[in-house]
Amino acid sequence: MVKRTRFDGESCPVARSVDVVGDWWSLLIVRDAFDGSRRFGDFQRSLGVAKNILSARLRSLVDNGILETVPAGARHEYVLTAKGEALFPVIVALRQWGEAFAFEPGEPHSQLLDRRDQQPLRPLEVHAADGRLVAASDTEVRKDR
Repeated sequence: MVKRTRFDGESCPVARSVDVVGDWWSLLIVRDAFDGSRRFGDFQRSLGVAKNILSARLRSLVDNGILETVPAGARHEYVLTAKGEALFPVIVALRQWGEAFAFEPGEPHSQLLDRRDQQPLRPLEVHAADGRLVAASDTEVRKDR
């Protein structure tokens, strides 16, 4: 078996984030949790993932504080923590990127709508501390040594 590369010791926040939620199953589990899935069977039906893989990903998300288990009768449910809820902009950014680049024009896809007015969300934007819209070319990474 190939040993998984770990990034939890990296100084880059992107690398550390990928270490926690970088595989597709974890992000899809988080997406489904935002969509209301709470039980193992809900995730399994939605994703069609093997039970052993789902179990390992759920355990990892719980161990990393993204999900927590709460009692639900004789079983338990998985609920997003505040740390998990903070992934909402990440899920929205991936969704909006996918809408723009992963579908042919006019190809149907699911939509994320504002509950209040049933309208799609505005595209996410990145702003500087003073409110200016910034692009990648307007930024730089300062690496601590």
